[in-house]
Amino acid sequence: MSACGLEILTVGRVGVDLYPQQSGVPLAEVTSFAKSLGGTATNVAVAAARLGRRTAVLTKVGPDGFGEYVRKALGEFGVTSGFVSTAPGLQTPVVFCELNPPDDPPLLFYRAPVAPDLTLTAADVPWPIVAEVPLLWVTGTGVSVEPARSTQRDMLIRRGRRAYTVLDLDYRHMFWPDAATARQEIGWMLDHVTVVVGNRAEVEIVTGTADPGLAADRLLAHGIDLAFIKCGPEGVFVATDTERVHVPAAPVEVVCGLGAGDGFGGALAHGLLAGWDPERIARYANAAGALVAGRLACADAMPTAVEVEELLARQVIRPGVAL
Repeated sequence: MSACGLEILTVGRVGVDLYPQQSGVPLAEVTSFAKSLGGTATNVAVAAARLGRRTAVLTKVGPDGFGEYVRKALGEFGVTSGFVSTAPGLQTPVVFCELNPPDDPPLLFYRAPVAPDLTLTAADVPWPIVAEVPLLWVTGTGVSVEPARSTQRDMLIRRGRRAYTVLDLDYRHMFWPDAATARQEIGWMLDHVTVVVGNRAEVEIVTGTADPGLAADRLLAHGIDLAFIKCGPEGVFVATDTERVHVPAAPVEVVCGLGAGDGFGGALAHGLLAGWDPERIARYANAAGALVAGRLACADAMPTAVEVEELLARQVIRPGVAL
């Protein structure tokens, strides 16, 4: 644990998610919404906090009521909000979700002219914590524009690739001018992190292939210790220099698939800090993600350790397949 007591610092997106109270219909027919805390880096911090970890998120909000809500909600989830600063003249991002289809809901982002989290500068960064925290979680979105790109690069350089430095590929095409730029900028990060997590579409952007085995080869060639490639209902492919294993997905009736990957991420971070082997981490993270997918919302849907363990206990364990 770092000198400040934190175990995990996540860096990146925060916002307010608005979820339809009517499922299976287009936004034009939705009549009411529910508000929830959102944003990938924020959700991961919440997910890990729900599992008992001491977490904080480094991000920015606008000087508005939604920004106040973000800080309040983080505190209620047990996430340190002391590194959430304010970007004058910008608005806290809002995201509308359309539960049609529920398993892969379309998103409508309101982040113009730029999201506050993408204005992070060196002055916003708690540099001693970046260097010392046991787990630093960064995202591909964080290098999509300046000044956040240079800031996140400087953070990785300062950290010196110590364990655990985790890259969540977090590729959203609407945040990038083109896929080639995303591949170049995220590709730089691969040489400065120890763990990579992403789905098949995301690893294809970065490595040029959606084949989990080949993508893992290309990721590990950058000196990465551990790669988690999420394959949706097919489970997760985990790779190290000495081990390849495919872990089946946890069964779930999907209500909203939006936050499942972030629930997976928070559980992954928890497992890394617990010192678990890769297969155990993947199985636990799969269960956490499944619980989120069976609920409506992201941050509010993150499970507790008891809930994850109960789901694992109910499952018929299918062994991971070594490859």
